Amino acid sequence: MTGSRGDDASAPKSRSRPDADASSKLEKRMAMLKGMEAFRGLRESELAALLEDLHLREYARDEVIFRQGDESRQVYFVLKGKVRVYKISPSGGETSIDIFSANDVLGELAALDNHPRSATAKAVTAVSLLSMAQEHFIGHLQAMPGLALGLARVLAQKLRWTSAYAESIAQFDAAGRLLHIILLNGERYGELSADGRTSTVNMGLNQSDLASMIGARREWVNRILSDWRKRGLLEFDNGVITILDLPRVIAERDSRLEAIQMSDEW
Repeated sequence: MTGSRGDDASAPKSRSRPDADASSKLEKRMAMLKGMEAFRGLRESELAALLEDLHLREYARDEVIFRQGDESRQVYFVLKGKVRVYKISPSGGETSIDIFSANDVLGELAALDNHPRSATAKAVTAVSLLSMAQEHFIGHLQAMPGLALGLARVLAQKLRWTSAYAESIAQFDAAGRLLHIILLNGERYGELSADGRTSTVNMGLNQSDLASMIGARREWVNRILSDWRKRGLLEFDNGVITILDLPRVIAERDSRLEAIQMSDEW
């Protein structure tokens, strides 16, 4: 009888290709860097040099990455997840400043000016970051004009956000500030429907976090979100904000500005 050849020991066995695997992994990592604003336009040789000094760091939800006042100097590049950056007042209160997501940069100010951390960064979700030591970061900035330009773009974007945030504080009441911040985050990483009327914004924040961004109490945020849901403007569910009627939400935000301007006349 002739046996089956399916398990023939003489059949050639597949061999691993370590060089090909290493090359594929390198290409994947370079592709990830190319998606980040700070590294856009860099040559592959420059990206390869950066990869040698980047180290993966993973944080669980609610884990602190660095604290306000720390003397640490690492720079972080977000691969996935969301990070909340907030200030802590002398009394212990929190004021959320911004939410950072994939491809964003964290901690560059301390690396550039050698001052303590100006705010605390905490993982909102499970987070994967690439970390680079200050000395390597500064060395690469000096050697790569393209990286320096990329960092300048990142800082310009953060300045624009800060200006928009300051505008919301100066021109809107608390409800207007909340709507303004939701709309700004929607522009950054919201998912817009095909007809442009609805948008899903996963900020990953609870109601206390939202309250800390606008200087309000959590109970008030709970009430205003409930009112907006009843009016068909937006819904809030476990950190995900669904804008149900984008034109109406924009109009509601703008009406808060008009109300403030009218009251100023008196």
